[in-house]
Amino acid sequence: MRGLAYIMVLLFSCFSSAKENVVLQLKWVHQFQFAGYYMAKEKGFYEQAGLNVTILPADTSSPDTHFKVLAGQAHFGVTHSGILQSRIQGKPLVALAAILQSSPYCWMVKEDSQIYTPKDFKGKRISYLGKAENAELIVMLRQAGVDIAQLPLYSGLYPMADFEKGLFDALQVYVTNEPFKMRQKGVATRQICPKQYGINVYGDILFTSQNLIAQKPAMVEKFRQASLRGWRYAMLNMNESIDVIRSKYNPDKSKEQLAYEADTLRPFITQAGISIGSMSVARWQWIAQLYGYSQGSDESLLDNFVYHPKTNQESNQWSWMLIAASILTFLCIPLYLHLIFSRNLKYRLKHKTQPGKKEVE
Repeated sequence: MRGLAYIMVLLFSCFSSAKENVVLQLKWVHQFQFAGYYMAKEKGFYEQAGLNVTILPADTSSPDTHFKVLAGQAHFGVTHSGILQSRIQGKPLVALAAILQSSPYCWMVKEDSQIYTPKDFKGKRISYLGKAENAELIVMLRQAGVDIAQLPLYSGLYPMADFEKGLFDALQVYVTNEPFKMRQKGVATRQICPKQYGINVYGDILFTSQNLIAQKPAMVEKFRQASLRGWRYAMLNMNESIDVIRSKYNPDKSKEQLAYEADTLRPFITQAGISIGSMSVARWQWIAQLYGYSQGSDESLLDNFVYHPKTNQESNQWSWMLIAASILTFLCIPLYLHLIFSRNLKYRLKHKTQPGKKEVE
């Protein structure tokens, strides 16, 4: 029995060492925005899938996750809907899941401002816009008849402080971050968001490269499934998720701030009749047309852009695991027999028949 235990330990060690190292690159610093990935790791979902996952926060001075995935610095990344533009430009990026069913980017204005709808932006000073990252904010204003080229832009170094001082009128924000900071300072604000005006684009998209899918399709699917499982757990256990983030990822964030983020993001993540992470080619086509990408009507391009797991991938995965287990067991049989033989030999030598005594079998 002891020999069998040795074999089990050896097999366990073999499987443990076979875990694939995976890097996930976030688009911003650690916060509830990425709770599902933290919980997938915390609850062992990645480990059960045979993955050893490292979760990296963004470099806030250069948060381009597209480059890091394409350059092989990370296997997976989290990005915004601007990934569609990158794909149309020829970058081999593939969207695996849309964690947010609606854009989290909004315009923030002061409560006492005269800006209530997109058309009220005429003549107002706005913060600088990244056209790819926040294209939906520009589209919302254009659809309201606002000429973006005629709007004065703020491009200072301290947008939050200068917004508080009233040096410009509207600041682009991520719904969970800047509004909370302004509330903490006692500055009353409101948000004007694309979703309110029918511009409903995906956000916080989990993605990878075509190259990784071609080389390691099973690993990609395992990571995707474990991540979505983590998101489902996080949304059902928000308080536990908050405690994990504070204890292991960002102790500088208060429980109040993380709770605000969680409550604000919940309706973006969980929507009736839509499973977490869902997306469709048809909706991506609509987004492409909304953004004015002429190539957006190319259905085959978008079909390749949206990830489609193979139906037999899971069975193949288990087949390979069974084959690996069989091979390891076969290789370990000689070791097991050697251990048994050695044990019996030692036993016989130890109990070798003494003169005048019968050998005890």
